[in-house]
Amino acid sequence: MSDVDVVRAAIEQLLRDHPPATTARREFLAAQFEAGLAWVHFPVGLGGLDVAPQLQREVVRRLAEAGAPDGPATNRLGYAMGAPTVVAWGDRAQQERYLRPLFVGDERWCQLFSEPGAGSDLAGLTTRAVRDGDDWIVNGQKVWSSMATISDVGMLIVRTDPELPKHQGLTYFLLDMRAPGVDIRPLRQMTGEAEFNEVYLTDVRVPDTARIGAVSAGWKVAMTTLMEERVVFNRERDEAGPVELALDLYRRRERDPELRTRMIGMWIRGRVQRLNTVRAAATRTAGVPGPEGSIGKLVHAELNQDALELCLDLLGDESLLYDSYEPAAYTEKSLAGQGDADLRRRFLRSRAQSIEGGTSEIMRTILADRVLGLPPEPRVDKDLPFSRIPRG
Repeated sequence: MSDVDVVRAAIEQLLRDHPPATTARREFLAAQFEAGLAWVHFPVGLGGLDVAPQLQREVVRRLAEAGAPDGPATNRLGYAMGAPTVVAWGDRAQQERYLRPLFVGDERWCQLFSEPGAGSDLAGLTTRAVRDGDDWIVNGQKVWSSMATISDVGMLIVRTDPELPKHQGLTYFLLDMRAPGVDIRPLRQMTGEAEFNEVYLTDVRVPDTARIGAVSAGWKVAMTTLMEERVVFNRERDEAGPVELALDLYRRRERDPELRTRMIGMWIRGRVQRLNTVRAAATRTAGVPGPEGSIGKLVHAELNQDALELCLDLLGDESLLYDSYEPAAYTEKSLAGQGDADLRRRFLRSRAQSIEGGTSEIMRTILADRVLGLPPEPRVDKDLPFSRIPRG
């Protein structure tokens, strides 16, 4: 039996034994995990079938047709970034501890990487963890942590050895977001929502069993998370994107030559981006993202911004009408919805897309270095102990 047949048989068995129409959401997702259909390329027993990652698209398509619940939709960071990191770097006990609760929705995840003084230069972070027996004591501050207020587990990278060069003295942990000393403060953005947060860590005790990877090897672990994050931006989407929304508006409203020219150019860019996404999916045979992720992230951000700007130009004066700037708590449904009012909100939110997940400048640097083979930028602090690097 081929891998395709194995996956299809597992899907049909799942739907027979747990009809979506009569099965509770959590029960269905638990059965999906046990059937190996959570991440088909993961090992058997850990939510997977040990087959090619491209076959996950067959699972998503068939389950959507059957009206099954979409587990990743409410825990995108954990599903797309956290789980691959745990499988790549965690031990068996950690994989069994984290993967199932993540997928069935018992634990939502967020990311605790960026700091006020360490954004584009992530390796310059200063949040410290000091060993104390079987635990680590963590002190510092993180910022721009999406969904931290509604998360249970944080992907945390901290400095554990300041006497090593900055990329070598980092360690990766999974933090209990309800632990004493974790203070989450929402940051209101221009949409009126508070999707992003700053997180203060004061004498937070983290068990060594929550460490992912070796001590001082956290940079390599974090790179797995970041590469998977770029795949999130570059994934194939079934819902209408900004280019499709702009085209729909263009067809319904008065047109002029200038807007027509912009619409044609936008449509072409959108098709090229989609082809890149398909190429990225086709070449990801080993389950490890390649440079296409950085290409897709860069193009996705700038294309979305330009397309939504075109949408507002097509709306004309109506683009100035915004429903409310009242502070609003962030939920997974905040960015969902249809209609022109949503276009205005999406336009404001899109300004963050060329920053979050790695700035567009960082993406260009990665592509220049790793794809084009251009000389890297000078790094005079590469081999210096972090404690000797001037800061502030």
